[in-house]
Amino acid sequence: MTFTFRGLAAAGALIATGLPASAQTEVKIGYALAPDSHYGVAAKTFEEVLLAETGDQFTFTHFPSSGLGGEREVIEGLQLGTIEVTIVSSGTLANFVPDTGVFDIPFLFRDLDHARAVLDGPIGQDILAKFDNVGLHGLAWGEQGFRHITNNRNPIHTPADAEGLKIRTMENPVHLAAFNAMGAAPTPMAWPEVISSLQQGVIDGQENPLSVIVSVKLNEVQEYLTLSGHVYSPAMLLVSKPFWEGLDDSQKAAFETAAKAGVQAMRGYVDTVETTGVETLKERGMKVNELSVEEKAKFQEAIASAYEGYYETYDKGLVNAIVDFE
Repeated sequence: MTFTFRGLAAAGALIATGLPASAQTEVKIGYALAPDSHYGVAAKTFEEVLLAETGDQFTFTHFPSSGLGGEREVIEGLQLGTIEVTIVSSGTLANFVPDTGVFDIPFLFRDLDHARAVLDGPIGQDILAKFDNVGLHGLAWGEQGFRHITNNRNPIHTPADAEGLKIRTMENPVHLAAFNAMGAAPTPMAWPEVISSLQQGVIDGQENPLSVIVSVKLNEVQEYLTLSGHVYSPAMLLVSKPFWEGLDDSQKAAFETAAKAGVQAMRGYVDTVETTGVETLKERGMKVNELSVEEKAKFQEAIASAYEGYYETYDKGLVNAIVDFE
């Protein structure tokens, strides 16, 4: 289903000037989640601010809920220039810019403030700039929050509880290495396939931030939620490089302003869900447990072997710089 949001200012300007519809440039924006998710909130804010900045130059068509396909397909559409903008999770980004995978290392960030400071600072911005080399342009880092585990088999308190658990992960080698190290059975899968796979028992569980778990109502297909906080999950506002290169400087500045506003809206949504999401899921019937400091330490020990592999891929100095960033 396609959802279209029109800016009143843009519509009014179009009528006043009598310009034909063809005078406007269509911006197709695709994302995996629903319009009322943190992605949808960011997309709507992005559109509203851009139209306020540019008047009648652009018109938006939104394709939420994977309306243009999975995240990898959408990113490839941006490279081809058939899609203009996407809001995307970090799961597939490492397939295009490998350095983005460093942010997915488990237990890397202390809290949301630490993660946001790193992404908005020189480390995050250096990696964002690398998308220009692969037919894309990174506008800004968004976020989903810290990831947690849901499943239909049993509560999880120790790595042994996750032994053999068929858990959907993103197509992300960092995540796969961590879950393999703890003895689970990670199953990479595109998001549009996840709900039906949970319903049919193809997989036992999945892992995602509360922002996703709440907004897609995973409680309807999952019984247990373990607040593991094992990985911080960034997101990104990406624009097609061919499209970007066709914009003038004032339009580029407007896109950057709109992207920053979209990120603030997304982070505000995440802050709210982090505060209220657990109670919401409990009210919906999920059985929730939170890993204690001691239990979390056991998981860190279980995946210690994965870190040697991470250091072969990512510079240990970079990892330490992220950990120590203030």
